[in-house]
Amino acid sequence: MTHMPSPEELNSRPFFFVGIGGSGMLPLAQILRGRGISVSGSDRSNDQGRTPEKFAALEDAGCALFPQDGSGVTSADQIVVASAAVEDSVPEIIRANELGCLRMTRAELNSILFNTSGAGIAVAGTSGKSTVTAMLGWILEATGRKPTIMNGAVMKNFVTAEGPFASAVVGGQSLYLSEVDESDGSIALYRPAVGILLNVSLDHMGMDQLRALFAAYLERSRIAVINADDAEALALLKHANKTITFGIEQGMAQIGIMSGSIAEGPTQQAAMVVDRHDDSKHALRLPLPGRHNLSNALAAIAGAAASGVPVADAVAALTEFKGLARRYDIVGTTVGCITIIDDFGHNPEKCAATLRTLKGHPGRVLAFFQPHGYGPLRQMGAELAQTFARELGADDLTIICDPVYFGGTVDRSEGSGRIVRLIEEAGGSAEYISNRKAVGDRLVNLALPGDRIVIMGARDDTLSAFARDIFERLS
Repeated sequence: MTHMPSPEELNSRPFFFVGIGGSGMLPLAQILRGRGISVSGSDRSNDQGRTPEKFAALEDAGCALFPQDGSGVTSADQIVVASAAVEDSVPEIIRANELGCLRMTRAELNSILFNTSGAGIAVAGTSGKSTVTAMLGWILEATGRKPTIMNGAVMKNFVTAEGPFASAVVGGQSLYLSEVDESDGSIALYRPAVGILLNVSLDHMGMDQLRALFAAYLERSRIAVINADDAEALALLKHANKTITFGIEQGMAQIGIMSGSIAEGPTQQAAMVVDRHDDSKHALRLPLPGRHNLSNALAAIAGAAASGVPVADAVAALTEFKGLARRYDIVGTTVGCITIIDDFGHNPEKCAATLRTLKGHPGRVLAFFQPHGYGPLRQMGAELAQTFARELGADDLTIICDPVYFGGTVDRSEGSGRIVRLIEEAGGSAEYISNRKAVGDRLVNLALPGDRIVIMGARDDTLSAFARDIFERLS
């Protein structure tokens, strides 16, 4: 990027998004459009006819859509937004370079919106960012704070008939809440008033790099909110200025859980939240299962406290939290008691959290996993294999198909067959089935009463349609 545009420039110039339907692009397009800015874009998925309802919703919101052939980039005045991964051979980028358009990455645009708001609240960590952003966003909305929210997932509390893809909320300019990403290093662009750190674990880069990025993030945050249960996150406490800690296990966490108070069910849970600032106790009823979601709720409550919301009000708001699309999203349970779950799990920690929640209740698990790319599979394939082998039992089964691939020059020499071999070597049960149609047939033939079928993977919105299709076939 040649220069950082001023807020005035952002408000006065037209934007063009390359890959406008992507999980990181869509909410930014929605926020700019909601602020009255001219937005257009293109997307390979739109050209290929995938998820037409999403692109129809963008057009209904006033975003002009073009084929991904460069025809939408017509003026040097346009600011062209593309993810850092978009190749220079993409027609829009060629055209933008010819015209001399200002180019920005998704993270650069989001960080300007964040840093120029009254106060930016950031949610960081390897896992749980989208859920905590949605929980905290709902708390802020329910308590009248009118936040603008940028999230990578559809937040069910904010879905309307006019806005079915609510991964963003266009609120006021005084509070900007956003998940921030460490995987590409762009977390370094943000200057948070409140910086939440959920966990630090292997994902897209080495641990030493992650520790350095998150330490600097805490140093830049006016108030840091840190998960005391995560040893790596807690070790970075010394880098923070003012802190609020949260945790289920740690008795010294400022926002915690009363010992022995957790009651868990397959679809919801309850616990007594303790605010150790004043030793007050607050009964939480959370309409989501899983210990990781209880931790996420504490993160949101602590983040709300750092933002000036009383703990009692935050706990009360979470009773009405509806969850996220594709985050342990129960598609339905058939008459024969087979439950289908749609889930975004794609790295070892996210997959482990989902599988652990499933194994906390009786019934066989049939886990289908679609890797979200050949690069990530090389980076964390061995850890993923260990996760499936460790978390699932002798009666359970993991089925893996080929990684999602929408074109480009990525090295495809190492695929899913290696992961299946590693799962089997670690004592797990797994099958490699290359294409998804055959996977669907296999799952429908295998399913028995009491089974839970979980559809896991990222970067591919058609996985939700696949999960619904299996539910319909079994119904």
